[in-house]
Amino acid sequence: QVQFVESGGGLARPGGSLRLSCAAPGITMRDYAIGWFRQAPGKEREGVSCSSASDSSTDYADSVKGRFTISRDNAKNTVYLQMNNLKPEDTAVYFCAANLMRRRCGDSVRTLSYEYDYWGQGTQVTVSS
Repeated sequence: QVQFVESGGGLARPGGSLRLSCAAPGITMRDYAIGWFRQAPGKEREGVSCSSASDSSTDYADSVKGRFTISRDNAKNTVYLQMNNLKPEDTAVYFCAANLMRRRCGDSVRTLSYEYDYWGQGTQVTVSS
């Protein structure tokens, strides 16, 4: 069973930065669109960002656009989420997953989360002063 491994979470102050990593033992991540999601206590899971496999296109939720950047290192088989100018409302457990139905993100991370699988355990991000 494939399961992604997220890391890099922690405590950050408002305005600070963190970089999350997503590794995938057992699969080649460049073959998949990869999405980042988050879930805050008492809230629904939210799609945050996606990196396409078929081209260089990416997608972002409006709440993180201009602050978060998704990237890939195919040599390391890893996808990253650089989070800058963090806000308390970014506090959540962050997960990554692969889209099993398409190689180009479109708006799938925001509207079609059921297309994603290989969920990891997540990494906690807490933004607080």
